[in-house]
Amino acid sequence: MSNPTINWAAIDANPKFQALHRKKTFFLWGLMIFSIIYYFMLPIGAAYFQDLFKTKVWGVVNFGLLFALSEFVVAWVIAFMYSKKANAEFDAMAQEIINETQGA
Repeated sequence: MSNPTINWAAIDANPKFQALHRKKTFFLWGLMIFSIIYYFMLPIGAAYFQDLFKTKVWGVVNFGLLFALSEFVVAWVIAFMYSKKANAEFDAMAQEIINETQGA
């Protein structure tokens, strides 16, 4: 099995690759902005909304603790969302580009 020489400049100039890169970048920036805002809501909330974060929910468990633990859930949801989008859309676009490159 020989390793073909890959023309990276041609792939980079391919409009399908540019569309893939643009879609992926836009999607990832959206996820990153959401995650940063959600992450910083914890220290801001703990500093400026102390009464809310001290509110007892169940026993010694308060809203602040639940919010802090929800950050783990949000991280997993973001990873799941990216995985679903990548499997459904990005991988198909990438495979199309690979097929075109190998066929040329």
